[in-house]
Amino acid sequence: MILGGTAEAAELARTAAARFGDVLQVTTSLAGRTERPGPLAGHVRIGGFGGASGLAAYLTEHGIGRLIDATHPFAARISAAARLACEQANVPRLVLRRPPWHRDPLDRWIEVDCVSDAAAIVGRAGRRAWLTVGASEIASFSAATAVHYLVRLVDPPRRRLPLQSYEVIVGRGPFSLPEERNQIESNEIDVLVCKASGGAATEAKIIAARERGLPVIMVRRPPAEPGEAVDTVEAALAWLAGSSCLVEAMRVS
Repeated sequence: MILGGTAEAAELARTAAARFGDVLQVTTSLAGRTERPGPLAGHVRIGGFGGASGLAAYLTEHGIGRLIDATHPFAARISAAARLACEQANVPRLVLRRPPWHRDPLDRWIEVDCVSDAAAIVGRAGRRAWLTVGASEIASFSAATAVHYLVRLVDPPRRRLPLQSYEVIVGRGPFSLPEERNQIESNEIDVLVCKASGGAATEAKIIAARERGLPVIMVRRPPAEPGEAVDTVEAALAWLAGSSCLVEAMRVS
């Protein structure tokens, strides 16, 4: 089972199904927060499990042999539940961690520990903020009424956002550098607010902000769950290939 919702998880499902599909059933679990998830190889399960105990029961009931946590770096609650569930169900677990962005000497990052801290200082950093922190975090910025927000979301909002002045753009990465430059220039952005998500799909906005000399309020990643981890899909595939049951199945086939 792959705990997914990221580009890395989708790539892992595709390559695992292609490489081991004859002897391995690949199931990707999605939380269901995105209305129109992209196509995924293998089986797809949508919805929560009811915490660590519910996930442990699912792993046991469905005979899951291995679990790969390829969720977003900020999906701390899901990752914690996955660790506890795998310990309870005695299922080997691997974390596929997205490589972090590395700070360039020209970057003007203002690093904070949480989205609330970012909201508390955004009005001091600029007056036209590009907000890319996810739909569930928008309400934290409602008190900063002197700021106009450009809000990028994966899905169109179903109701008005709790912001005094804003515009919404809808898009799903990867985003190109020319696209991100255009967003900053055409919307007269003077501060970027984002999470330290890492990876290549959304790094172009960091580069574009660097080129313009803009401050970036960067929310640090939460501490990673302990356990075996890799930072590439290929390494995760190698971990799967090393499974004793998969090795035996491939030998027999």
